[in-house]
Amino acid sequence: MIIREATHDDVPAIAKVHVDTWRSTYKGIVPDEYLASLSYERREKNWHQIFNNSLENGDFTYVAEEKSGQIIGFANGGLERTGDSVYKGELNAIYILQSSQRKGVGRKLFSTVIEKLNQIDIHSMLVWVLDDNFACRFYEALGGKRVYDKQLEIGGVMLTAVAYGWTDIKNLSYI
Repeated sequence: MIIREATHDDVPAIAKVHVDTWRSTYKGIVPDEYLASLSYERREKNWHQIFNNSLENGDFTYVAEEKSGQIIGFANGGLERTGDSVYKGELNAIYILQSSQRKGVGRKLFSTVIEKLNQIDIHSMLVWVLDDNFACRFYEALGGKRVYDKQLEIGGVMLTAVAYGWTDIKNLSYI
């Protein structure tokens, strides 16, 4: 497996991973009707917008690719989106196909985001995750501290999102 910077050509594969992972990860958390309504085409459009705006907003995306060339996961990060006074960087998204989870892919993508943030002189980070998501344990194992929570409406249901924060990522490495 290799981790590399994503390109516009990767958008269809990123969109597929994004939708498929939402459907497997959030089953039982997010309403089934909402998950069924997700589409690869709409997600592709969203990802093209993200890529088109990445230069001006400082976002970056990496993919995890198997030797066969199949993209099995991705991570997107950049500047923290709300102007938080403590956390300057943000892991906006990290998704790995269910069949590739618990094999170190998430740790490698997470470390790559941290390396990139450090390169652009950002040394603190947070990530938002739904409170009922098993990924909470992943972030806790990586030293993240629960720092905020907020209510989100997804598919007509109110859910709690939790922010995990790292105040100093200068010397973090999880690979």
